[in-house]
Amino acid sequence: MRVIVDNTKCDGYGTCLDMCPSVFRSDDWGYASVAGDGTVPASDESIVRRVISLCAENAIREI
Repeated sequence: MRVIVDNTKCDGYGTCLDMCPSVFRSDDWGYASVAGDGTVPASDESIVRRVISLCAENAIREI
C-alpha cells in the first residue's frame, strides 16, 4: 500500500500525524506529507485506512 497527500486540499488539522506518525510528517508550513515514498508498512495499513477515512478534507488517498 502507498499513500499520497494532496497539499492543495490539506488544511493542517494534523489528525493523520497524531494517528500514524510513522507514515505522516508535517512539512515546513504545518501541512501533512508522507514519509519517504509513501509506502505504508503492513503493520500500519489498517490505521492508515482509518486515517484516510477520517481526513476532513479528503486530502489523503491510496495509490
